[in-house]
Amino acid sequence: MVFKKLLGALGVGGPSVDTVLRPGPALPGGPLSGEVRLSGGGSDVTVERISLLLVARVEMEGHDEEQEGTVVLERFTVGGGFRLTEGAEHVVPFTVTLPWETPVTELHGQPLGPVLGIRTELEVAGARDKGDLDALAVAPLPAQEAILEAFGQLGYGFKSADLELGHIRGTGQQLPCYQEIEIVPPAGQAHAVNEIEVTFLASPAGLEVVIEADKRAGLHSESHDTVHRFTTSLHTVPQPDRNAEVDAWLQQVIGAHTAHAAPYPYAQGGGHHHDDGHRRSGPGTGAVVAGVAAGVAVGVVGGMVAAEVIDEIGDAFEGDEDGEGDEEG
Repeated sequence: MVFKKLLGALGVGGPSVDTVLRPGPALPGGPLSGEVRLSGGGSDVTVERISLLLVARVEMEGHDEEQEGTVVLERFTVGGGFRLTEGAEHVVPFTVTLPWETPVTELHGQPLGPVLGIRTELEVAGARDKGDLDALAVAPLPAQEAILEAFGQLGYGFKSADLELGHIRGTGQQLPCYQEIEIVPPAGQAHAVNEIEVTFLASPAGLEVVIEADKRAGLHSESHDTVHRFTTSLHTVPQPDRNAEVDAWLQQVIGAHTAHAAPYPYAQGGGHHHDDGHRRSGPGTGAVVAGVAAGVAVGVVGGMVAAEVIDEIGDAFEGDEDGEGDEEG
């Protein structure tokens, strides 16, 4: 589904834009291809610039409660500098490279919750107008998928994912927001930890993995969060090796030697972490994958079908148009 829109800045009779993305999910750090299809209106115009904006719905801290807003993660210029005559059709093919930290929106074909879109913006006769909005599906990199599968094979259940405005201290984070993937422990670990949150920060050099554990209160300690950062390769390795790697991380995160670790507030900029004990729920988190086991996502609770996700992205972003540019990366 695409949203074809008449350019409001030019009034009735202006050109229209329809952006079509290549079918299938994209990958973080990978190419995104498609074409921008323009239809001339009732008069000749000069198209000065065609831009694609990678936009996301994120959660941010308000004065008393959490709020949602729109953030521009990246802006690409894909064309411009040509005359579009009355009633003419013009097609601009494009291939751009997504940021390595682009959030993941689906796993094994199931939507996870985060909502991303590609907004097409035209500059015509000195006026800039947002023309077309398309939902963007992003699948995990092989290393990210293998790590999530390792959690599943170690008995952890994949709960949900959302996007948080802010930066994680001590990391190479580039985007203005980060993705949290919430995972619940198996019964054998439930006494030690409520859940863990995993953040992937990919780059050409490798993959940073930030793991925050929400640890249960003990006999002589209060409940608190502990945060650990790990680095790993993006290269494909045998799944048993990934399982062993993730298991070693978990031993460090929730092992007995960290039972008295002090809380570490690692988010800065847009907010802070869970200091009120409230579990945040991101946009579209009705699509919850209940578990990841043996490399297969098992079950969807209250799942949203693709058409509903696309409808949501249109409604959600339209309400934030004025504030969208405030958070450009």
